[in-house]
Amino acid sequence: MEISQTASAAAQTSQNANATQPQRTALSSDFETFIKMLTTQMQNQDPLNPIESADFAVQLATFSTVEQQVKTNDLLTSLADRIAGQGVAQLSGWVGMTARAEMPVAFNGTPVSLTVKSAPLADSAELVVRDSAGDVVLRQPAPATSGALDWAGVDDTGAPLPLGTYSITLESFKGGELLEANAVEVHERIVEARTENGQTFLVMAGGQEIPADDVLGLRETGS
Repeated sequence: MEISQTASAAAQTSQNANATQPQRTALSSDFETFIKMLTTQMQNQDPLNPIESADFAVQLATFSTVEQQVKTNDLLTSLADRIAGQGVAQLSGWVGMTARAEMPVAFNGTPVSLTVKSAPLADSAELVVRDSAGDVVLRQPAPATSGALDWAGVDDTGAPLPLGTYSITLESFKGGELLEANAVEVHERIVEARTENGQTFLVMAGGQEIPADDVLGLRETGS
């Protein structure tokens, strides 16, 4: 058996073990196996044609490099988890506060606080309301200025819209020509902070989930 074949078998064993067992345990076991195989190879080598000591050094160095690389990956994963955990810990103080961000409106029958952004040159504006399927269910006049706005969630006749999730944009016009359409910013209470795939998300009282980085403002609930 050639020493290169021995090293390849040991490396392959390491890869398979990593997929099913903790990497540290697998590496320790594979390294011991590799040393035993290497020792056996040395004991049974042809005395008239011995393997060069440099070859042994190369194989040991190769295995050691792989071992260090896996340990480095473990360290990076641990650091990422710790950073993500710190993010949640830092955001725990946000729970219970009201966040302002671009997100769907969870309409439960009560007025919803919005912040709208109108084009500077606009002389008129409309709120465009879409349901969860993306269909426009309401267009209603709105002030052609940026600022806070309470949306009652009623249609043109004053009847409440069905409870559910709606996406709202403000369309700005000048002389009847559309200038721009901007998503409204919704004010919603934060009920949970969690991480997923290394990213921190906030869960709102209405069920919306947004990345923590999307929050544009915070205030005490009820203020």
